[in-house]
Amino acid sequence: MSAVYEKLQSCAKSVREKTDFKPEVALVLGSGLGDFADTDVKVEQRIEYSDIEGFPTSTVVGHKGQFVFGYVGDVPVVVMQGRVHYYEGYPVTDVVLPTRVMGMLGAKKLILTNAAGGVNFGYRPGDLMVISDHLIHGVPNPLIGENIEELGVRFPDMSEIYSVRTRDCIKKTAMEMGIYVREGVYVQMSGPSYETPAEIRMVRGWGADAVGMSTAVEAIAARHMGIEVCGISCISNMAAGMTKEQLSHKDVQEVADRVSAQFKQLVAGVIGAI
Repeated sequence: MSAVYEKLQSCAKSVREKTDFKPEVALVLGSGLGDFADTDVKVEQRIEYSDIEGFPTSTVVGHKGQFVFGYVGDVPVVVMQGRVHYYEGYPVTDVVLPTRVMGMLGAKKLILTNAAGGVNFGYRPGDLMVISDHLIHGVPNPLIGENIEELGVRFPDMSEIYSVRTRDCIKKTAMEMGIYVREGVYVQMSGPSYETPAEIRMVRGWGADAVGMSTAVEAIAARHMGIEVCGISCISNMAAGMTKEQLSHKDVQEVADRVSAQFKQLVAGVIGAI
């Protein structure tokens, strides 16, 4: 048995010793959505990451660092209130460990959210984007190394990593709510520095519409396990070189907070729809 899988089993067992709640949907909250678990979830239990032995903990301001178990409507959910990132110094297997644990707890569907920089000149800060596909640059694939056969096959298909069914659900839900959404390709970079204007020109040439520092590796790990994945980005700023403005995390957070009510409304609707 691999050390990675042993650690996964240990973390899942630690969570199971604290709750027998079985989620159907897993949700990862990005910047601007952190309080969704406080306002939109009928909470049954909270478990701090620090109370799970060996579990990675977030060091980013605004990321609380806990699992929240409860219901959105009638749907049992597990919510990551705070994620960990590759740039925090964790190996990529630790970055995706929470995603895998949620799958081991029973979640069959995963909603990934994030704040991202707009790479498409047609985008504006505050836009919401349904992720149709992704690119990764500067971050290792989480499946590198010994394959964990208990989770999935050695060479998993990623031709529809963000399922068409869930993407259609998001767009239909948004239309019913009168929320305009875009659809595009997300690229995960390593961070923590924001990208250079040259890097943004590069990824735009690759076909990217938005750029961030999370999400793609979590989607890969989830699909490896057979979990159905969808993703929504909040375009919190235009990426480097696209305007004359300098980038700051404070500005990103302010835009994400400004559209959080609409973002939360959409996520709540999507949980019921998928």
